[in-house]
Amino acid sequence: MNLDTYKHQGLRRKLLEELKTKGITDQAVLQAMMAVPRHLFFTKEFEHFAYEDKAFPIEAGQTISQPFTVAMQSQLLEVGQYHKVLEIGTGSGYQCAVLCGLSANVFSIEFHKVLHQTAAKMLKGFGLKPTLLCGDGNKGLPAEAPYDRIMLTCGAAEIPKSLMSQLSVGGIMVIPVGKNNEDLEMLKLIRVSETKFEQSTHGRFRFVPLLGGN
Repeated sequence: MNLDTYKHQGLRRKLLEELKTKGITDQAVLQAMMAVPRHLFFTKEFEHFAYEDKAFPIEAGQTISQPFTVAMQSQLLEVGQYHKVLEIGTGSGYQCAVLCGLSANVFSIEFHKVLHQTAAKMLKGFGLKPTLLCGDGNKGLPAEAPYDRIMLTCGAAEIPKSLMSQLSVGGIMVIPVGKNNEDLEMLKLIRVSETKFEQSTHGRFRFVPLLGGN
């Protein structure tokens, strides 16, 4: 792995200062992102893009999310220490590493085997121990439910009912929803009872689509 040099750390601090100007105020999220060397998720020839506030292509036609998107979703999720978190879409593993940095107990599902394997190797290299699975994220992971928090890092045409049922009462789900993956609405759902959910919207974002299901 490439080293996390003072230069990289300086670029990371500069990026986080930029995120603060865009509305990221959660200090725990900022600290978790500071602790994750984003450039290590890039190949050497592209690592100079790592600290730009932009998404970047990875294998299997997917992307490593824009840092602002990672920060915003993490902030909306309100992760507490030891929360059980289900992430749908491991991707590069970057968002998963940030969630682990928030002291969460993370379960993450990836549809693409090649990304699942790459992320597993990367996260192990950081000494992180999330539970990683390769499969259909639409189904969630009922065997480990309920979850305090659920996050989707891919765009859904609608909110999967299977995931709603796996959220604990008082739990929070953050999910980008819409028919056009270039213009998705970020939703935050709070399960206030067995049958009732409160929903709020938090801007528009671009994501790769949620795969699997039908």
